[in-house]
Amino acid sequence: MPQIFKIGSFWVYFWSNENNPLEPIHVHVSEGTPSANATKIWITKAGKCLLAHNNSYINPHVLQNILRIIEARNEEIVEKWTEFFNEISFFC
Repeated sequence: MPQIFKIGSFWVYFWSNENNPLEPIHVHVSEGTPSANATKIWITKAGKCLLAHNNSYINPHVLQNILRIIEARNEEIVEKWTEFFNEISFFC
């Protein structure tokens, strides 16, 4: 499970097995170690975030800050996704 970066106590990461065929680019966010109930966020071609679900129940105010940071670092996320999976597609 590749960790991309941390935001305070929150991990932003990919699962190493993102299904076959590979899902469009997205990250998971959870507080502390990765969890099956992590929050899932799609990354768009424009570098914006779309919240797929907040299964880890991150406080909405905190989640908005996390989304802003992910958008600001979207190029890094795209680069790491491509390096790890050797392909990329976008949800939209």
